[in-house]
Amino acid sequence: MSGEAIRSPRILSISWGRMDVEDLRVGKDFMLYPGGGRHWDWSETGTRHSPGIQPDDVEELLTHGATTVVLSRGMQLQLKVDPRTLKLMDERRVTVHVAETTEAVQIYNSLAVSGAAVAGLFHSTC
Repeated sequence: MSGEAIRSPRILSISWGRMDVEDLRVGKDFMLYPGGGRHWDWSETGTRHSPGIQPDDVEELLTHGATTVVLSRGMQLQLKVDPRTLKLMDERRVTVHVAETTEAVQIYNSLAVSGAAVAGLFHSTC
């Protein structure tokens, strides 16, 4: 093993309904984590705008070794974060940033470039 940290992919661009992520295809919503990511399909966990991001939505991020998680609330802040999700991350001592999507992308990219074990859930519309 080289001892190098596994890098989180950078978000190359974001606009309404469209994200371009390093080493992944273009898509609408993404879950990103150290070593990769994938499209975020809300139907897998029953996520809706309210109550919002579920504990099950972040489990995969934590499994990939994230110590910091960025949660985007959408371009118009319509996506909520279920309080149980924040409680779970607090219990696991994971640093959490919750922000509007374009701000969340800036926070995430800054952390990814610095080499942090950062993960995130990104919603590119409302």
